[in-house]
Amino acid sequence: MTLSRLRQSAAPVALAMAFAAAPVWAQTAPATTPSEQTAPASVQAPLPTSPETAAPDQDIVVTGSLFRRTNTETPSPVTVITSESLARAGITNINDAIRSVSADGAGSISTGFQGGFSAGGAAVSLRGLGVSSTLVLIDGLRSTNFPLNDDGHNAYVDLNSIPFSAVDRVEVLKDGASSTYGADAIGGVVNIIMKKNVVGVSGTAEGGVSEKGDGSRYRANLTAGIGDYERQGFNFYVNGEYQRDSAISVQDRGFPFNTTDLSSIGGSDLNTADSALTTATVNAVVRRTNQTNLNDPFTGGTVATGQYTTLNLTNCAGGTYTVAGAAGGVGCKHNNTYEYSQIQPQQTRYSFTGRLSLRVSDNVEGYITGSYSHSQVLIRTAAPAIRQRQPYGAAPTQASSAPGIVLPVYVCAAGTNCSIAADRRLNPNNPYAAAFAGDPANGAARIYYLFGDIPASTNRTNEVIRGAAGLHGSFGGGFDWRVDAVGARDNFNIVSNGTINIAGLRQAVNTGAYNFVNPELNSAAVRQLISPTLSVPSYTSMVSLDASVSKSLFELPGGPLQVAVGGQVRREVANNNSLNPNLENYGNTSAAFGQHTVSAGYVEIQAPVLDTLEINASGRYDHYSEGFGRFSPKIGAKFTPIKQIAIRGTYSQGFRAPTFAESNPRSSFAGFVSFNPPCNFVLAHGGTGTLSSCTGGGNPYNNSYSVGGGSTGNPNLKPEKSRSFTAGTVIQPIPQVSFTVDYYNVKKSDVIVTGPQASTARNNYFAGLPLPAGYTVSAVDAVDPLFPNALPRVLVINVPYVNAANIATEGLDFGAQASIPLGGGARFSSRLDVTAILKYNQDNGDGVIQKFVGTLGPYELSSGAGTPRIRGNWQNTLEMGPVSLSATTYYVSRIKSVAADEIAPDDNGNIDLSCANNLYSSPTGEGNNFCYIRRFIYADLNLAVQVNDKFTFSVNVGNFTNEKAPIAPASYSGINYLPTWHYAGVIGRTFRAGASFKF
Repeated sequence: MTLSRLRQSAAPVALAMAFAAAPVWAQTAPATTPSEQTAPASVQAPLPTSPETAAPDQDIVVTGSLFRRTNTETPSPVTVITSESLARAGITNINDAIRSVSADGAGSISTGFQGGFSAGGAAVSLRGLGVSSTLVLIDGLRSTNFPLNDDGHNAYVDLNSIPFSAVDRVEVLKDGASSTYGADAIGGVVNIIMKKNVVGVSGTAEGGVSEKGDGSRYRANLTAGIGDYERQGFNFYVNGEYQRDSAISVQDRGFPFNTTDLSSIGGSDLNTADSALTTATVNAVVRRTNQTNLNDPFTGGTVATGQYTTLNLTNCAGGTYTVAGAAGGVGCKHNNTYEYSQIQPQQTRYSFTGRLSLRVSDNVEGYITGSYSHSQVLIRTAAPAIRQRQPYGAAPTQASSAPGIVLPVYVCAAGTNCSIAADRRLNPNNPYAAAFAGDPANGAARIYYLFGDIPASTNRTNEVIRGAAGLHGSFGGGFDWRVDAVGARDNFNIVSNGTINIAGLRQAVNTGAYNFVNPELNSAAVRQLISPTLSVPSYTSMVSLDASVSKSLFELPGGPLQVAVGGQVRREVANNNSLNPNLENYGNTSAAFGQHTVSAGYVEIQAPVLDTLEINASGRYDHYSEGFGRFSPKIGAKFTPIKQIAIRGTYSQGFRAPTFAESNPRSSFAGFVSFNPPCNFVLAHGGTGTLSSCTGGGNPYNNSYSVGGGSTGNPNLKPEKSRSFTAGTVIQPIPQVSFTVDYYNVKKSDVIVTGPQASTARNNYFAGLPLPAGYTVSAVDAVDPLFPNALPRVLVINVPYVNAANIATEGLDFGAQASIPLGGGARFSSRLDVTAILKYNQDNGDGVIQKFVGTLGPYELSSGAGTPRIRGNWQNTLEMGPVSLSATTYYVSRIKSVAADEIAPDDNGNIDLSCANNLYSSPTGEGNNFCYIRRFIYADLNLAVQVNDKFTFSVNVGNFTNEKAPIAPASYSGINYLPTWHYAGVIGRTFRAGASFKF
């Protein structure tokens, strides 16, 4: 078999092996039978339900309800992932566990996404409604949010900060739950249940690397507990864990994930340093121009003349090249992507957790728990550029007078006037200085340069301290009560290296302190002047007090009617400082400040009106100290006409309160998105073709670039509102096999969006039309040196926060499971978890419907990973005595490389989603090139061998067929791939081995 044939057959082989092997969600105990539960276990497809880890008559509290019950089959669909299942999966962190659920959709944040505001954090986006519409709880109680908001304004709990080895199970409620938990639960709820009682000592040690010998992962954990709770009335345990993942550079991966030059396969060569000297590299390039203020290098003229000159041609590791034409020259070859980018950041996590459970009396139980988690992510970034975009505040709003950054003819001491200073001297960095000594205003050198001698990185440290305590009990008359208090603080710090300080750059250029000709000679002091190390601390905090009481009132035909009432008061504070205060640096301008108090009251009724019919109703009112309130109702029912069939459904209303970043006027941000200039602009800058199909003509000014949108908080925002309903059925024809289908339909209104007409504003700018009301041009680029009289690129457009959009989404969740004894102590288990999105539409209030299903839209949301139509996993397990072989196959359907939020509608309000609007521009101008990102399918294997009751050894092979990620050139979150969906295909095959013990 040839290599190409082998690769073509890899996906079917993966499916076959997965079917013949076993899923990561395998159970250590046989699945429960219908006689042990009131409904089939598969109601919670695709992952194991908690009855499989608890005795059939053990009471549990299921996410989304206040009542204790003996099963998880509520009217709402709930997926339960046990710690045993995660061990079989080879999953070692909460992030991977939750994001593996098929209901996770658009806007999900993976650790592999390193270029956004929330780089280093991780979050889930249930139903694709955004990370701020998915509520994350720990033991049913809130925690504090990550200080750095996604896209500058979406708040979420960082999944990387949650201790993993102390987790008992994770419950994912795929339904609105504002009626129980308040704001943010529009898309659903992730409830992480920690271990309650531990006796003895247990631990795990594991290590592994990728097939290429990099990307190592080492982890270890230890848990020790004393006290038999049932016999002694107390239990106390402590847990500690450590995990370290090493970085992976693009240099250690092959084409096409290590370059932006796709010319060899018919794509564009975006490594334009090989064809034009105007792209910044570590070998400085200059071109002569004028300078309107000899004391300000940020006032370079608008017209450059003569050829480009490279300041140092003796240090060209990749060789040189020549550019023909009047503006040509000789330059050094560079592939900036290959030299600076990385695929996986270095990440270190450790945590400590403790819990004391105490029986205070026969009717009262109490607990105290606390945890500390530390997560550190080191992200290497490209060398800082002197010509990437204008300094904030340096570029005027009038495009016709945009300044450039230049090296002056004369340099002099700091604080003096170089036009008359007696000690001024010719600038050693300016090759035109001597010739224009008598005419310094016309001898400036516009510079294009990357500061290769200044390492660029961000070291992001996140520390979360959390404590909770509670008392639960009962008293006369059949009342049950509980009181819980929780407090958490998230301390986040960014240490940034390579962020250019505008004042320092101005001084270094004016005085000639920085050596652009031979950067290796620069002192540490000079480098610190231009790029000082910045340490930016931020924090959030939350304290909350919850109390509730419940009682069984009387018997109904199906059981007791139960009623519960409760209340909550919580205080939340956010202080997210900007990396760029006072606009004095190139860099992140995201900042969020605020504090408020939320008080709430809620009620729930559980009515088993018949043996076959259960009805649940709940409602909650939340009041915010900002002055608004919201009531959220919900009703659900489950009907079981025969034991083989159950029908369930819910209707609910929910809300999401504005985040501090969205509502507080002190908050601000500027986010950037990749943008392809339109053909009318490209043609004016030397491109070729027509207004409907064009190419850049070799001018780098026509390439895709980053356009920013800046905004400040709007105190007049209203909460987002939602209504949702679900309807599903569970079929279990025989005890060993079951199927589920659930339909969901969610509509969000008054959706808070940043610049809903951002694409229209950009298009209007390039068309010479007025921008929409409330939109203004904040900054434009320096003029194109090749076409100085043509319109410059826009860099930043100020955009408003408004309640402008409506989002409607609907889809189907499919689940299936089988647990079949094979005889001789062997058992085969299989589970299927698939979500098919039928609709995901957004209306920004202008009558134009943006349709996102199956495309890269919403492109401006988080990582721009799009909305795959189908996503799922198929999991199988084969257990043979002490040996368990597990496999899971993951699937993501193909994605079209277009996005409705990036396309201007026609005169009738229609958006053309054909390949003509491909987000990736190919050299030929044909939209069909790279229009489709192919489907991706891969599988993991896990082998566990239980030596005895005390020791278990395991081996995990990730992406065992070494499937390659599909190429996605329009991605701005990864180099030609989508980290959210295709990360495993870039990392490649991985190997890990470990051992667990328990005494």
